[in-house]
Amino acid sequence: MQETWLRTLAWTDYRLAVILTVLVPIILTVWALLKRENVLLQLLIIYWRVSSLLMITVYLLIPGWRIGFISGWLSRFLIAIALWFWVDINEDITEQPDSSLKLTFAAWRWANTIYNVVGGLMFTPFLSCAINSNLTPTPFCQIWTEAPWLYREILHRAYKPEFLGFWGAMGLGVYALYLAHFLIVRLGKQGRSALEP
Repeated sequence: MQETWLRTLAWTDYRLAVILTVLVPIILTVWALLKRENVLLQLLIIYWRVSSLLMITVYLLIPGWRIGFISGWLSRFLIAIALWFWVDINEDITEQPDSSLKLTFAAWRWANTIYNVVGGLMFTPFLSCAINSNLTPTPFCQIWTEAPWLYREILHRAYKPEFLGFWGAMGLGVYALYLAHFLIVRLGKQGRSALEP
């Protein structure tokens, strides 16, 4: 019974993630490009940079690597922070004239933030999967690798899980270096005005 409930929770979470963190932002990005809404586009670019950790997490979980539980949990809070951290962008968005794009963007921004914060808090007990000393994953942990495994079966069936995990680890290394550079060098020197590439 508990395993069924956990599986339902995990698959619901993955479905919501696809909708709120991939499909809707793609639509909003294309819409903002077509409407030449540079302020919204600027925040969406920041969002895509930060949320790339979600895709890295999928590749880390394909072979069942424990670090994927940490990166998945951390990505939720980084996304929520990235959507609201920039005071100047927030002010510029507020000053934009009302439009269906602005309203849709605001609704997605709040929905994404709530989803990631609540999801991150609910996922916290699963961080124990990252420090579990048992070499055989428990059903409690293994349930979270089912969706990444299905993703692999659909798109990367010809590749071994460890090969895909290797690319996930490489992506995590690049992500960590970029994040460290941003936090230490750019944000440390420029503060919240460290937006320019």
